Amino acid sequence: MSAHEVSAQHLHSSPGKVLGLPLGNFGLFSTLLMSVASGFLAFFATCFFAIFGIMIYNRGGHHAVNFNVSYRYIAFPVGCTVLVISFLILIGFWLRRKLTGR
Repeated sequence: MSAHEVSAQHLHSSPGKVLGLPLGNFGLFSTLLMSVASGFLAFFATCFFAIFGIMIYNRGGHHAVNFNVSYRYIAFPVGCTVLVISFLILIGFWLRRKLTGR
């Protein structure tokens, strides 16, 4: 077998990868865990940047915006949205793999 045949065979047998993670090979529990983890990551990253944004806004304009706005109205909706979208995408990959028998 030549190197081209090996790489072509590898391309057809391997699932899609994002940042090195094989998204098509997760089980049901791994799919749920990855969805929750991505939701938490989005929540905490958004909350971090929202807190700094509110802090800059308060200091720069002499405003008095409460910091709970950062997680209640900004980070929580973003985290829930990412959780739902990642769950739908990953469960779609899992179902497609189960239905095709791979």
